[in-house]
Amino acid sequence: MMELAPETEARVERNTDQEINERIHRELEARVYYYAQRPSEIDNRLRELDQEWDIERVLETNAGVISLLGLTLGAMRGRWFLLPGVVAAFLVQHAVEGWCPPLPIFRRLGIRTTREINHERFALKALRGDFAGVYTDGQQTPDERARRAIEAADAYL
Repeated sequence: MMELAPETEARVERNTDQEINERIHRELEARVYYYAQRPSEIDNRLRELDQEWDIERVLETNAGVISLLGLTLGAMRGRWFLLPGVVAAFLVQHAVEGWCPPLPIFRRLGIRTTREINHERFALKALRGDFAGVYTDGQQTPDERARRAIEAADAYL
């Protein structure tokens, strides 16, 4: 029996070196702790997150650019027509397995999945007070608020 592909949202993370996943998560936590100290800046960060490109968009754009380059160069020298074919094979591989050769490069550069971006988004919104149950009283330190916001986002995702 054929094994089904991993759930779409988690497959890139499953195919990424654990060290890179942990670094991305540590950076997320550091940003949430930072914004716990500066709540007035949360709205700006949320706007930045709305503009952040996820790994799927980066891979698709990369594939499109390289394919167009291959077609353009192929018009001058026919052997370049192979390049779009290779790129198409990578896209199929990514669609089926959640991995393709450019993926480790982009992940090392810090390109995140939609799920990872949303994790930060939900933690910041929880920190801002958008969700019930994150704050119990006004006596929490910024670090305690950040920890609770990350936990709330973890539970949501």
